[in-house]
Amino acid sequence: MLPNPIPSPPRGRGATFNPVNRFERIEIEPDPDAPRGEGQVATVLLRDTSRSVITRNDSPDIPFDASLNPYRGCEHGCAYCYARPTHEYLGFSAGIDFESRILVKEEAPALLQRELASPGWRPRVLALSGVTDPYQPFERRLGVTRRCLEVLAACRHPVAVITKNRLIARDADLLAELASHGAAMASLSITTLDVELARKLEPRASAPRDRLRAVAELTAAGVPVTVMVAPVVPGLTDHELPAILEAAAAAGAVGAGCLPVRLPGAVAPLFEAWLEEHYPERKEKVLNRIRSLRGGKLNDPRFGHRMRGEGVYAEQIRALFETARRRAGLERRRVELSTAAFRRPGGDQLALFG
Repeated sequence: MLPNPIPSPPRGRGATFNPVNRFERIEIEPDPDAPRGEGQVATVLLRDTSRSVITRNDSPDIPFDASLNPYRGCEHGCAYCYARPTHEYLGFSAGIDFESRILVKEEAPALLQRELASPGWRPRVLALSGVTDPYQPFERRLGVTRRCLEVLAACRHPVAVITKNRLIARDADLLAELASHGAAMASLSITTLDVELARKLEPRASAPRDRLRAVAELTAAGVPVTVMVAPVVPGLTDHELPAILEAAAAAGAVGAGCLPVRLPGAVAPLFEAWLEEHYPERKEKVLNRIRSLRGGKLNDPRFGHRMRGEGVYAEQIRALFETARRRAGLERRRVELSTAAFRRPGGDQLALFG
């Protein structure tokens, strides 16, 4: 499938164009003299017919080895999203396609039920999700993530949810039930408190104040919540670290994490174009600082380096984060979850899914 040339920049999207899929040999080049449009691009939901939903990984950089992803692609449209290149494996572009062509795993709850019922399954912390956000805007209508949580709650299976959408608060009842068994935690990703910047950087994610409200609502329900300042974009958002952590602590968060931006594959040219569109005066400063974190490049894919960055500026970000976290009282690094209450699904429960 060839990426479609789309007028740039479309309203309400993070990407400004559709880069060529790296697996395609034919490229469609838009006419450079064509009128520059600013129309909307409609989101299209497609059925994902995957026959399993639990994904395994053995990366030393990731604190979990199993994850559940109800959706592929992400309508939030974050300009920096490291998951964009995954859409290329589906024949789409990592640009506009990633945020407007969304694959929905409608059978995810039933598939999850069956996988947890397998005699070979050993309970462990399940990340929801490891790639794209489980609480995208249309989740309010589709409810796939909620139905997956219902399965996990029935089984008392531990889950760690990360999102940048306040819709997670809708499911406080299920998360609180799991948390009563030490089997649930939530993490809200907050990149900036600047509403205008957030609107451009993460166009369809919840506003920062709404994410903080979700932290407070989940905390009140008894769900342990951490905040991830991720990614930190040097020269653009790094100065906000102390303010974000202070706001997170005030909302009731019990811990915090921090990750520097990384721009793998097609994400690099997409983010460069985004900077040129929205912050041309800061573009070179931001890119040069990212290069200072990544050995002179915009991405360093090596295990042990890709999540941390290296060099003087990386150390400065870490020092600022640690100081701000200590002052905010968010020194708890991880919430430990338990598998002790796990109940394997039985035959009667499986029958409900046909």
